[in-house]
Amino acid sequence: MRMKAIRTEADHGAALERIDALMGASAGTPAGDELDVLVESDRALRGEARPDGIPTPVAAIEFRMEQAGLAPRDLVPYIGSRAKVSEVLSGKRALTMRMARALHEHLGIPAEVLLQQAYDPEMGQ
Repeated sequence: MRMKAIRTEADHGAALERIDALMGASAGTPAGDELDVLVESDRALRGEARPDGIPTPVAAIEFRMEQAGLAPRDLVPYIGSRAKVSEVLSGKRALTMRMARALHEHLGIPAEVLLQQAYDPEMGQ
Protein backbone atom coordinates (compact mmCIF):
# COMPACT_ATOMS: atom_id res chain seq x y z
CA MET A 1 0.00 0.00 0.00
CA ARG A 2 1.52 3.30 -1.11
CA MET A 3 -0.45 6.25 0.19
CA LYS A 4 -0.50 9.68 -1.41
CA ALA A 5 -1.83 12.91 0.06
CA ILE A 6 -5.06 14.25 -1.43
CA ARG A 7 -4.11 17.70 -2.70
CA THR A 8 -6.01 18.18 -5.96
CA GLU A 9 -9.40 17.32 -7.43
CA ALA A 10 -7.67 14.61 -9.47
CA ASP A 11 -6.15 13.14 -6.28
CA HIS A 12 -9.58 13.20 -4.67
CA GLY A 13 -11.17 11.48 -7.66
CA ALA A 14 -8.50 8.80 -7.62
CA ALA A 15 -9.02 8.30 -3.88
CA LEU A 16 -12.78 7.89 -4.38
CA GLU A 17 -12.19 5.33 -7.12
CA ARG A 18 -9.80 3.43 -4.85
CA ILE A 19 -12.34 3.54 -2.00
CA ASP A 20 -14.94 2.06 -4.35
CA ALA A 21 -12.51 -0.68 -5.39
CA LEU A 22 -11.69 -1.53 -1.77
CA MET A 23 -15.27 -1.61 -0.46
CA GLY A 24 -15.80 -4.93 1.24
CA ALA A 25 -12.16 -5.34 2.26
CA SER A 26 -11.80 -7.18 5.55
CA ALA A 27 -10.78 -5.20 8.63
CA GLY A 28 -7.22 -5.82 9.78
CA THR A 29 -5.94 -6.63 6.30
CA PRO A 30 -3.67 -4.33 4.27
CA ALA A 31 -6.60 -3.55 1.95
CA GLY A 32 -8.88 -2.89 4.93
CA ASP A 33 -6.30 -0.58 6.48
CA GLU A 34 -5.91 1.28 3.18
CA LEU A 35 -9.69 1.65 2.95
CA ASP A 36 -9.86 3.06 6.49
CA VAL A 37 -7.13 5.62 5.77
CA LEU A 38 -8.72 6.71 2.49
CA VAL A 39 -12.21 7.04 3.97
CA GLU A 40 -10.94 9.06 6.93
CA SER A 41 -8.91 11.29 4.58
CA ASP A 42 -11.98 11.88 2.43
CA ARG A 43 -14.11 12.72 5.45
CA ALA A 44 -11.49 15.10 6.82
CA LEU A 45 -11.17 16.77 3.43
CA ARG A 46 -14.92 17.33 3.32
CA GLY A 47 -15.10 18.33 6.98
CA GLU A 48 -17.70 15.63 7.54
CA ALA A 49 -16.19 13.52 10.28
CA ARG A 50 -16.97 14.06 13.92
CA PRO A 51 -14.00 14.14 16.30
CA ASP A 52 -14.62 10.48 17.10
CA GLY A 53 -14.23 9.66 13.37
CA ILE A 54 -17.86 8.70 12.77
CA PRO A 55 -19.51 10.49 9.84
CA THR A 56 -22.75 12.30 10.44
CA PRO A 57 -25.87 10.60 9.08
CA VAL A 58 -26.20 13.26 6.36
CA ALA A 59 -22.54 12.88 5.37
CA ALA A 60 -22.99 9.10 5.13
CA ILE A 61 -26.11 9.49 2.99
CA GLU A 62 -24.41 12.01 0.69
CA PHE A 63 -21.34 9.78 0.38
CA ARG A 64 -23.50 6.79 -0.59
CA MET A 65 -25.45 8.95 -3.05
CA GLU A 66 -22.18 10.00 -4.69
CA GLN A 67 -20.95 6.40 -4.83
CA ALA A 68 -24.14 5.14 -6.43
CA GLY A 69 -24.75 8.15 -8.67
CA LEU A 70 -28.02 8.94 -6.93
CA ALA A 71 -29.89 12.24 -6.95
CA PRO A 72 -32.00 13.47 -4.02
CA ARG A 73 -35.17 12.38 -5.87
CA ASP A 74 -33.87 8.78 -5.71
CA LEU A 75 -34.22 8.90 -1.91
CA VAL A 76 -37.98 9.56 -1.99
CA PRO A 77 -38.88 5.85 -1.63
CA TYR A 78 -36.76 5.63 1.55
CA ILE A 79 -37.33 9.04 3.18
CA GLY A 80 -40.69 10.24 1.87
CA SER A 81 -41.57 13.30 -0.17
CA ARG A 82 -39.05 15.49 -1.99
CA ALA A 83 -39.59 18.09 0.73
CA LYS A 84 -38.65 15.56 3.44
CA VAL A 85 -35.56 14.50 1.48
CA SER A 86 -34.52 18.14 1.19
CA GLU A 87 -35.10 18.75 4.90
CA VAL A 88 -33.09 15.65 5.89
CA LEU A 89 -30.17 16.51 3.60
CA SER A 90 -30.09 20.10 4.86
CA GLY A 91 -30.17 18.97 8.50
CA LYS A 92 -33.56 20.54 9.21
CA ARG A 93 -35.28 17.18 9.81
CA ALA A 94 -33.96 14.21 11.78
CA LEU A 95 -34.18 10.71 10.38
CA THR A 96 -37.01 8.58 11.72
CA MET A 97 -36.53 4.92 12.52
CA ARG A 98 -38.45 4.02 9.33
CA MET A 99 -36.20 6.22 7.21
CA ALA A 100 -33.02 4.87 8.80
CA ARG A 101 -34.18 1.27 8.37
CA ALA A 102 -35.00 1.84 4.69
CA LEU A 103 -31.67 3.60 3.99
CA HIS A 104 -29.81 0.79 5.74
CA GLU A 105 -31.68 -2.02 3.98
CA HIS A 106 -31.71 -0.52 0.48
CA LEU A 107 -28.53 1.56 0.33
CA GLY A 108 -26.34 -0.36 2.76
CA ILE A 109 -25.55 2.58 5.02
CA PRO A 110 -24.56 1.26 8.47
CA ALA A 111 -27.45 1.54 10.92
CA GLU A 112 -25.14 2.68 13.73
CA VAL A 113 -24.19 5.72 11.62
CA LEU A 114 -27.80 6.57 10.74
CA LEU A 115 -29.09 6.15 14.29
CA GLN A 116 -26.38 7.98 16.20
CA GLN A 117 -27.29 10.85 18.46
CA ALA A 118 -26.41 14.36 17.41
CA TYR A 119 -22.86 15.31 18.33
CA ASP A 120 -22.58 18.09 20.90
CA PRO A 121 -19.01 19.50 20.90
CA GLU A 122 -19.63 21.15 24.28
CA MET A 123 -20.39 17.78 25.83
CA GLY A 124 -17.83 15.83 23.80
CA GLN A 125 -20.58 13.50 22.63
